[in-house]
Parts: sequence; C-alpha cells; structure tokens
Amino acid sequence: MRFVDTRGNLPKGVSFTKAVLDGLAPGGGLFVPESVPALSLQQICDLADLSYAQRAAQVYRAFRIDLDDALVDELCARAYGDNFDDERIVPLVKVEDGIHVIELWHGPTSAFKDMALQCLPLFFTASAQRQASDGRNAGRRFILVATSGDTGKAALAGFANVEGVDVGVLYPDGGVSDIQFKQMATQTGDNVAVWGVSGNFDDCQTGAKAVFADADFARQLENRHGVSLSSANSINWGRLMPQIVYYLSAYAQMVREGTIAPGDPVDVCVPTGNFGNILAAYYAKTMGAPLRLLMCASNENRVLCDFINTGLYDISNRPFVKTPTPSMDILVSSNLERQLFELTDRDPAAIASWMSDLRENRAFRVDRDTFTRVREHFRADSVGNDECLDVIRSVHERCGYLLDPHTAVAYRVAERLRDPDVPVIVASTAHWAKFGDNVYRALHGMRSGEDLPADIASLTGCQLNALVAHEANASAVPAGLASLDDTPIRFTEVIEGATADIEQAISAYLSGKQV
Repeated sequence: MRFVDTRGNLPKGVSFTKAVLDGLAPGGGLFVPESVPALSLQQICDLADLSYAQRAAQVYRAFRIDLDDALVDELCARAYGDNFDDERIVPLVKVEDGIHVIELWHGPTSAFKDMALQCLPLFFTASAQRQASDGRNAGRRFILVATSGDTGKAALAGFANVEGVDVGVLYPDGGVSDIQFKQMATQTGDNVAVWGVSGNFDDCQTGAKAVFADADFARQLENRHGVSLSSANSINWGRLMPQIVYYLSAYAQMVREGTIAPGDPVDVCVPTGNFGNILAAYYAKTMGAPLRLLMCASNENRVLCDFINTGLYDISNRPFVKTPTPSMDILVSSNLERQLFELTDRDPAAIASWMSDLRENRAFRVDRDTFTRVREHFRADSVGNDECLDVIRSVHERCGYLLDPHTAVAYRVAERLRDPDVPVIVASTAHWAKFGDNVYRALHGMRSGEDLPADIASLTGCQLNALVAHEANASAVPAGLASLDDTPIRFTEVIEGATADIEQAISAYLSGKQV
C-alpha cells in the first residue's frame, strides 16, 4: 500500500513507514492510503473473537503496511496491554435503551488519544528502523505537537524516553483544564518539552503548521542538530489509523452481545474538534462496517456543524468561544481536508483550492456534488455551554452514569438526531475527572463559567475530583490523575505563537541538549 498526498504535490505515493515518519506531506497536504481496504461483514463480526490488540493488528494488516506481520502483532500487543486499566481496552457500555458509549479513556492519560498514542511511538520507531534497514537515514526526529489538551499529554507519555526522538508540545496558555495542564507540566523524561502559547488552540496549530512549512528552518535543524521534524497530531496517518479499529470493534461487540444482528445499521455520534475521530468512523464505514449516519457533535464553536449543514466553512468573522469542552475549542479542523479528498473522488486540485481559500480568505464553499455527498454520510448539531452541563446532571440522575463534558455534548446530539429504531454509539472521549470543575458545576446545577464556591475553588484539581467522586458515588479516579498534586511541575514557559517564537523555542531546547 502506498500513501498519497491530498493536495497532489507528490508525483507518487510513499510507504506507510515514510508517511508515519514525515507526518505531513510536502506543501502541507495530508497522507491517505491509495485505496481503502474492504472487509466482509463476516470478517468484521469475527473481530469479536479476538483480543483488542489482535483486532488492531488485523486492521493494520488490511492496509498492507510495509512492516512484517509478526512485528505488527508484537507492536499491537505492546500498545494494548496492561497499560490500560480495563482488559477489554475499549468497553462498550449500554447507558440507556438505544444509546451505548464506547469508553475510549482507559489508557494511561485517561483520554481517547491514548488509543493512537500508545500505538504510534512503537510504529514510529519501527518505521525508523525499517527506513534505516533499507539504506535510508531516518535520523533523529523532533515531534512537534499542537494540543487542545489531551493530545499533548498522550504524545508526551507515548514518546517519553523513546530513543532517537524528542517531542515538544504547544498548548494554549489558560485554555486547558487544571488537570490537563498538570498532566503535561509534570511529564517525566529527558526528551520532552512543553510550552504554553499566548492564544488559543488554532494559534498553536497554525504556528506548528507554519514551522513544518519553513524549509529554511528544516535545513537549519538538519545542519545544526541532525534533526528532522515530524508530527504526532492527527495530521499524521499513524495517529488516525488506530482510531479506525475501535469503530470496527464496537460493531463486532454489539453483534456478539446480541444488541444487533449482523448487517443491522448503527449510527455513531462523536464530539468533534479536529475531525480526526469522526473521520476514523468514516473509514470504518468505507471498509465495510454498517455504520449509517455519522453525527458530528459541536460545542459553541460550531464551525463544523455549520459546514455540514450548509457546505460553507467560514471562520472569517467567527469568534472563538471558550467552553467546558476545551478539546473541541477548534475553528480550523485539519482532518476535514482528508474527508473532502475522499468525498470528491480524490480530487487534489479541489482540495488545494479550498485550502488556499481557507488560508487567504478564512472561508471556502464546496460544490453542490460534494455537499450532497457530505449529507449522505453526516448530520450535525451543536450544544451550548449550559446545556452541556445540564446533560451531565440529567444522565447521572437518570442512569447513574457520569459523563465528561465532551461526551455530554455528543450524548445530547445523539438524543436529538437519532432514529429510535437504530442504535447509536457515542464516542466517550475522556474520563470525567479531567474536567472535574465543570462536572462539579453540572452536578450542583451551576451555570457554565459561574464561580465555584470559595471553599471549592480553593481545592486543587485532584482534591476536587475526590470530592466529586464521593458525591456522585463514582468509581475511583484513575491513579494517573489522582496523584498529580504530588508530582513536581517541570514546565511553565509561555511563548508567543508566531512561527519565529516556536522555532526559537525548539532551537533553544535542542541546543541545550547538545544534540
């Protein structure tokens, strides 16, 4: 299998290992497989007979990647083992009639990003070794990550102390929860760096993309430090492919449990920011899973919702809103580019034109045929800040199940858009304790942004989580979140988001390491 560029700047495709190592295609395009493999319904249902690691290996093999099957089996077994706190890896939980959640947060950082970022570092290292064995110098890599909260910690945890790799994370200063900040700022390892950025996630992501596009800086890194840039964001196909697995897995589980018969349709609802998680569901559907509608759940930053409903992607005069769901506080959704590439029958000229319009005019509109195809697969709705908290409280009162704010957004959209005759799978993307302050507000009937009572506001994030768990009769907070107060803060630097500022921070880090 070769991997091609969404903007058509590569004359021919590249291998999986090169796509993983490079992260981004030349000229800013994204890598996608030259074709999407098909699985029979029986093959999908048979996944239920396998461990989760074996399911993942089956999907990797279906894409015919340039790594030996035995090695793929080994890497998947290492990625999905006792580093997760549930042996099922991704439990499928019925919350109420017709609505199931897939809990994607049982990994070491308690967010769905672990599903890919416990896997990607292993495949990244194997890819470097494969390139070296083929006589190509993979060299040392600096992985630059922009995060809205969860990807950063998952990348840091996944790549910490991995040989031949350094990782630097950019997060919006003041734009992540206290727990998310502490998860990143306390990260151990001698190959990690964390920088707050003055601005929002889009500033982080735009700055990171500009660094990737700076050929002079790339030469400087190579000449001075022997280092090449790469990415662990979902712009890297190696981040996206593992996410396909859990949608195929969930369908197989529903069949195995008798919730549906083989071939029955299922809808999927995903809290969506950068469009990678819902795109993975689209690829699972394309591979053969009987997924009917893909429901895109937005918060008050509803650019994706508006696009799916109108065909116009417009951020020219759109304010950026801070919400209880910071991982969705995104206006520039990078993976939409891959989705549009697929829905235009892989027309790189159209993609390049729309991405140029977005860059220059802050807006683009797709043609009628493409919009028709969008509507064949997707529906979308958005949920306001106060309503998000209301959902957390109401689901807990009705069902005794505690949602994090992002999952609550998806849950409400699923309630609104679902067909009562078709089950819906809601992607539960984070453990509630990553956002304990807003879960507390929800359970106590407070409004979004309302000041916490003084005695509550004086608590650390860990102390507040312990209180919420007690009041809600919830299970114990994961150890990785509960122990943050006892872990030293290592990273506090805040930089501007301009390209030069990010490049200076990277250079200073590498110079300090004397790479």
